[in-house]
Amino acid sequence: MKAENNDSPEKLVLETRGLKAYYDQSIIIRGVDLEVPPGKVVSLMGRNGVGKTTTLKAIYGLVDSTEGEVILDGEAIQGFAPEKRARQGLAYVPQGRHIFPTLTVWENLQTAIIVHGDKAREQLDFVYTLFPVIKDMLKRKGGVLSGGQQQQLAIARALLTCPKLLILDEPTEGIQPSIIDQIEDTIKMLRETGRMGILLVEQYLDFAKAVSDRFYVMDRGMTVAQGSIAELSDEIVTSHLQV
Repeated sequence: MKAENNDSPEKLVLETRGLKAYYDQSIIIRGVDLEVPPGKVVSLMGRNGVGKTTTLKAIYGLVDSTEGEVILDGEAIQGFAPEKRARQGLAYVPQGRHIFPTLTVWENLQTAIIVHGDKAREQLDFVYTLFPVIKDMLKRKGGVLSGGQQQQLAIARALLTCPKLLILDEPTEGIQPSIIDQIEDTIKMLRETGRMGILLVEQYLDFAKAVSDRFYVMDRGMTVAQGSIAELSDEIVTSHLQV
């Protein structure tokens, strides 16, 4: 009997290869390589200004990547516009949340439903289960919600698109501790479903450790360390994360 080959490469929902991006004439990211497997949470870490958010925007197509590849579920998407990347399975919750403050909670959710149709409608009960407060506030304007409630709405809206990869930029920023705990539980639940990979930028180290399977650390526009979250050593934290 032929022995089973266990050396096949791990399937990835996202891979970047040599990703570079500029603002004006200044290079911000200098060849970023990272991988996100399905059903895993990967944290992209580093001090302020090292290129983490620019990396997320380059993956989503909001910043032009001058070199390198972005591969989503086996397909190169680096030439795609952001809206096409969204239809291919990317969902991005940016820093600051970017909900529509003058629309109601329901109208905010409808922005995903209008684009994604029945696929999004079928996810409503799922997001209401994750965020019961959203269902209780459907008629309220987005702008009157607390920061934590707006973050829950932003994540709920992203999940309606049934993403292959959910990108979260600083999901705990400016949010009260009780909501941070709820978002932590949500990310863990999403990981357990195995429906998607999650790429997370997060300054709150304890939160990142609690939810992540793997990490990458950036410095000066490059990844300088990576590994399982258990391998995030005090030395790495001191050298690249502490202010």
